[in-house]
Amino acid sequence: MPPPPPPQNPALPEELIEDIFIRLPADEPEFLVRASLANKHWLGLLTGHRFRGRYHDFHGSPPMLGFLYSWPPDHAPKKKNNIPYFVPTTKFNTRIPDEREDAVSKYSTWDCRHGRVLFCDMDMVPMQLTVWNPMTGCRTSIRAPVDYHSQRAAVACAVSGCDHRACHEGPFRVVFVSLGYGDGGCVAYAHVSLPEMGEWSQECSTLDLEADDASIVDKPSVFIQDAFYFMLTYDYDEDDDDDDGDDDDGVDEIVILKYDLAFNCLSLVIAPPVEAGLACDAILMAMEDGNLGFAYVDRLILNLWSRQMGSSGAAAWSQRRVIDLKELLPIQNPKKRIRLIGSVECHDIIFVTTDVGIYEINIKSLQWKKLWKREDYRALFPYMSFNNPRG
Repeated sequence: MPPPPPPQNPALPEELIEDIFIRLPADEPEFLVRASLANKHWLGLLTGHRFRGRYHDFHGSPPMLGFLYSWPPDHAPKKKNNIPYFVPTTKFNTRIPDEREDAVSKYSTWDCRHGRVLFCDMDMVPMQLTVWNPMTGCRTSIRAPVDYHSQRAAVACAVSGCDHRACHEGPFRVVFVSLGYGDGGCVAYAHVSLPEMGEWSQECSTLDLEADDASIVDKPSVFIQDAFYFMLTYDYDEDDDDDDGDDDDGVDEIVILKYDLAFNCLSLVIAPPVEAGLACDAILMAMEDGNLGFAYVDRLILNLWSRQMGSSGAAAWSQRRVIDLKELLPIQNPKKRIRLIGSVECHDIIFVTTDVGIYEINIKSLQWKKLWKREDYRALFPYMSFNNPRG
């Protein structure tokens, strides 16, 4: 008689398998994809809601899978195709937006948040806004409600109480702010849209900026506690150009425009004291502690401010850190202008472009890494999301 077959090894409990796989790094999504392709049992396990929830809880905040960027006005190179400017920092492949007859002709990045990217096409009148899901390739387009001399938009998840770890397929909203001219000078407007409905809300009460002229700075907005913040400049002088070709040195004052979703109102926040001409080197931040941050570079010195609530109940700016970038980063030409071009919301991380390259800096630990080669980007938008395999 042939010998009996050897006894089969008992299958590992599913919870033990999950305990092993949840430790795979979130910023290297290819590991989970490979594991899910090993057999049908693992595929069902790793694509299930229970594992996905445990994986997100274990890793906390979503990792950065790549970034998008924008160029200064009139500095963007000519493109041979209609593909967004997306640079992967992991082995993550985006789904290119489907091209239809009404597809936007220019993918100019304006915002990126909660797993979605917001593009605009300013060649259309009124301009067309497009929200893109890089995970699925789906996109939704909507025309801007108004056409004023300065305008900006932002995108965010529309689900109340969401932790924003994996909400890229849920409902979202677009906030559109613009500046026009009234009888007394420059006036700010705001509209909100749920693009699934294809309609804009009635504009909120206008806000008199008490300035003859103002512009919205083309840097990333930030989203903190149901409020969007945009950076404005007053008394912009278009005839005063700097050595890099950007029209920023004529700025007399920097202010911050706040749009509160809960109260549907606009208000102004006075920025920290900044020398004229540094608007192009400043960014807003959504700090890890939930406060509004403001950072700018003066020559090689990084100045970081935080707006905190005082004991009297009034918010005030306090200088949080002063960092000598020459002592931190490998800078070869200290005379070359250093720019802040973006940040990671709810993390104390900023992106800096120098004469050597683009760097990611954790301003709390002062750890840094080179993100990309040197480019004259105007703004950088990190794409943060988990990339779990799908069944």
